[in-house]
Amino acid sequence: MVTKPVRRSAIALESSEFLKLAVPLASAQVAQTAVGLVDSIMMGRLGVESLAAGGLAATAFQLLLNIASGVVMAVSPLVAEAQGAGRREQIEPIARQGLWLSLLLGIPLMGVIWHLDTGLLMVRQPEAIASLASDYFHFIAWGVVPALGFAMLRGYVSALSQAHMVIMIVAIGTLFNVGGNYVLGFGKFGFPRMELAGIGLASGLSFWLMFLLFLIYVLQHPQLREHQFLRDFYRIKFQLIGRLMAIGGAIAVTIALEHGLFAVITFLMGILGTEILAAHQTVSQTAYLIFMVPLGMSYAVTARVGHWFGRHDLRAAKQAGYVGIVVAAGFMVLMTIGLIVYRQSVVGIYLDVQNPTNAPVLALAIPMLIVAAVAQLLDGVQRVAMGALYGLQDTRIPMMLSGVAFWGVGLTAGYSLGFWLGLEGVGLWMGQSLGVAVAGVIFVWRFHRLTTCRD
Repeated sequence: MVTKPVRRSAIALESSEFLKLAVPLASAQVAQTAVGLVDSIMMGRLGVESLAAGGLAATAFQLLLNIASGVVMAVSPLVAEAQGAGRREQIEPIARQGLWLSLLLGIPLMGVIWHLDTGLLMVRQPEAIASLASDYFHFIAWGVVPALGFAMLRGYVSALSQAHMVIMIVAIGTLFNVGGNYVLGFGKFGFPRMELAGIGLASGLSFWLMFLLFLIYVLQHPQLREHQFLRDFYRIKFQLIGRLMAIGGAIAVTIALEHGLFAVITFLMGILGTEILAAHQTVSQTAYLIFMVPLGMSYAVTARVGHWFGRHDLRAAKQAGYVGIVVAAGFMVLMTIGLIVYRQSVVGIYLDVQNPTNAPVLALAIPMLIVAAVAQLLDGVQRVAMGALYGLQDTRIPMMLSGVAFWGVGLTAGYSLGFWLGLEGVGLWMGQSLGVAVAGVIFVWRFHRLTTCRD
């Protein structure tokens, strides 16, 4: 009679702590993704070629940045563990080497992005598209280092349960980016018309603004400034950097596997035809925006599980992981219902459903959206379960399991259903969803096993 209220109280407390982190982190992810939609609209106003080149360039840049950010994400579970274990003296070195890692990764990545137009030519993109994209690459490359630094600081403050300012900083950076795109892209208020170069420059400057604001916040916050990680910044500890890279490298490969699957599915959609590709884009844009919520939740659950892992309390770590998974599943159930009920309105955001010429694309997009709606629930669960595993610093096995689930199951099933069984775009979505479902089951099972067997 006494145990149950205590258990409910513990779950309520964990839910509260989780939401304190998840809400600002998820909101920040949605805000950043919304900028991509605004950028696409502005690129479209510059012309069809600018939209094609800019969209391709932004996608390539974001893919590489997400993969590199996966490496510096290792800061979060390590800081959370140190905080939970009461080893506060370890927090400063981890954050310090995290910044060095951002710099060491960012500089060579700048060079890669600077020459990505050559890569576009190698995969047989038109010279005109590659030439326009190069203008974007040359300017946004300068924002790589601060973007990685921002990702590191986000993981750092999440691990210390001080993430509430993230959304405000991202909101400021987002507004700056949108305004900068307008002013520099179209040459307003006396500035030259730079078109895609201006959009790239505005994005790069917004990364610097967000990083500097975040750094000032961390250094001035009453609790966070206790950890003066800029002190003795010149001291590089390669052993600690190696540990960060070992954990973060597996995270980065997992991100590459997941995003790579979606990229290949998009390529296969293009093989099936322009109308199927257009229908896929309307569905994937919506799905990606919604996915930002469980992605933000996964950062929060990594911090919460890592905190209890540091305290060697696997029962509480298990509870923290399941709280995150249940909350994410509940949110995604609502999104799934909403997408199915309002499917025509959702597609209508991108297409004029009253225009008869759009009828073929609409007919293709609706069934894809229904499959994607169900997949959203599965994707949300697998992402948060993966975040829970990261909190246990379990990254290598999930990396290998991701390859099996996403590529072994998802791609194989998608290709078979789409091409061999003739289900085309819907079949590709069904196969991709099957891979996500397998990943979700495996990750939840592994988290349960690790927190039970070691309990």
